[in-house]
Amino acid sequence: MDGMSIGFSVTECPLGVLGVAASARGVCHIRFGDDPAEVETALRAEFPWAELRDERERLAPWVEALQRHLRGESRDLDLPLDVRGSQFQRRVWSAIAAVPFGRTRAYADLAADLGQPGAARAVARACGANPVAVAIPCHRIVGRRGELGGYRWGVDRKRRLLEGESEARRASAHAPPIGASLSAWTS
Repeated sequence: MDGMSIGFSVTECPLGVLGVAASARGVCHIRFGDDPAEVETALRAEFPWAELRDERERLAPWVEALQRHLRGESRDLDLPLDVRGSQFQRRVWSAIAAVPFGRTRAYADLAADLGQPGAARAVARACGANPVAVAIPCHRIVGRRGELGGYRWGVDRKRRLLEGESEARRASAHAPPIGASLSAWTS
């Protein structure tokens, strides 16, 4: 993997600062932060073995799709993803992607759905390891009684994402729910 090329883009978004990184295969990292320099530094730390290049133009269609989604203009988010994780993490992420837009699911219920009812904490760890915020909508996973719990990008962002989805869902109640589409898994 040494010398692999990763393009990145850092821009303002409705939730602060958005950082997107992509390999030749697809989006491999999406993160939020409060400061553009901090987000770029974090992206570089995420891929210390790679050559990171500012590729705003190449990533512009994906960044714009994320921006439309974050502004509530699009419920569908279909990005080619190049994410890596353990087999368990990938199972969790696939299950998360099936949670409909504007809905939530409890960590424990997701664990039970995976046939591992005692693995709620492992599900929470897989959520925390999710490399692509919003594309794999781990913000939709909550505590048993609806409490928000933690969120890698901050509980306030999680709350705002859920509120935005809930409002958009109510505004278009006639439209069927759409989950995130994971169109291009790689290992």
